[in-house]
Amino acid sequence: MTGYRPMPSTAHATDVEVMLEVAGGSEEALAVLHRRFARLVFGLALQALDRAAAEDIVQDVFLAVWRNAATFDPQRGSVRAWVLQIAHFRVLNELRRRSRQPAIEADAEGELLASLPAQDPGPPEAAAAEQRRRVVGSAVDELPAPQRDAIRLHFTGDLTHEEVAAELGVPLGTAKTRIRTALQKLRASLAPQWAALAALCLLVALGVRYRSEHATLGRYDRALSMLTASDSVNLRLSALPGLPEDMHARYRGRPGVGMAVVTLSKFPAPSPGETYQAWARRGTTWISLGTARPDADGSARMIAEAPALATLPDAVTVTVEPRGGSSAPSGRVVVAWTE
Repeated sequence: MTGYRPMPSTAHATDVEVMLEVAGGSEEALAVLHRRFARLVFGLALQALDRAAAEDIVQDVFLAVWRNAATFDPQRGSVRAWVLQIAHFRVLNELRRRSRQPAIEADAEGELLASLPAQDPGPPEAAAAEQRRRVVGSAVDELPAPQRDAIRLHFTGDLTHEEVAAELGVPLGTAKTRIRTALQKLRASLAPQWAALAALCLLVALGVRYRSEHATLGRYDRALSMLTASDSVNLRLSALPGLPEDMHARYRGRPGVGMAVVTLSKFPAPSPGETYQAWARRGTTWISLGTARPDADGSARMIAEAPALATLPDAVTVTVEPRGGSSAPSGRVVVAWTE
């Protein structure tokens, strides 16, 4: 998609103009598309899936929009049809994963979606994706060594700002500045059609997939905006002694924003009647961030909103609690981070 130009007005821009802004890396424009089409995507997914799965589909679709915005061609159809096409195949993939046939009821969109060609990547698409990865990799390689090392440790190495500073032997402020400057240079050096891809590649390296089994569409919108912000904070919760070393969690927040996203990785399934519950402590007060049972890969995600989360926590833990959760931490701590 070419011809990038600034969007005249967020509220009054056409769908195509908004897509141009998304291709240029605009988080605001992505939020506009989310507000325009999230409920439509949710309604489509809900015809074949349960509510929680439909909410997950919404997040998968808009992650794909963020990733592929530069490939949208207005001459081949409207933004609405393109977004619905992505949603259609996300639903089909989920149904195939569950090993059952789709049960989508006929509706106003049914004939249109059924007539759209499959978007599964073939050899040409795979080659194009590999070329994009090379372009981004080359841009990173051209960064000055201090910035290149910092951004690779932070994103590819999945290290926190503090861990990057320790690894490089520099003050925390210096590490943050190097990472921020590197991101700014990548945005400037990559053409607009690559900017969204670069941001996504970095976020994927972080393991961020913007999913939560209990979040509403509005919370998805706000979480998406927070996670794509350059000043969002990433805290790693390490496993306690006696637990698998690769078992860990991530807390992501942003100063001034009353929201947190917690991801669990490599977690074993809890015992029957138990669940994992995430907590953030500020001073002596513990705030529940939600409960979750990991999937087959040991992964789970939670989105929490509370005014107190606008201030970064002093400690974050995940405990084992009775199914349904507790009002305060009472079970065994499995992973933790302390300032």
